[in-house]
Amino acid sequence: MSLGYDAHAPKRPVNLSLNEDLVRRARQFTGNLSEQVEKLLADYIAAEQKRHDERERRIDETIAALNEFDAKYGSFADEYNEF
Repeated sequence: MSLGYDAHAPKRPVNLSLNEDLVRRARQFTGNLSEQVEKLLADYIAAEQKRHDERERRIDETIAALNEFDAKYGSFADEYNEF
């Protein structure tokens, strides 16, 4: 399964400000908080990419439908065009 990112890219420290209580509670469930945050971030990126791709697909479909309508019926503005 493709992760959608380079899982072997080097790791680097980043500065995050997280709710202290959330961090304490999360550590009760995981020994590797960085790994869990990385997984959550990857899931977030995948969901946002999917949302973006779906929006782009809908835009492309709308443009194609409008072009098809224009080719079949012409533009409603043609009767007002003075050129």
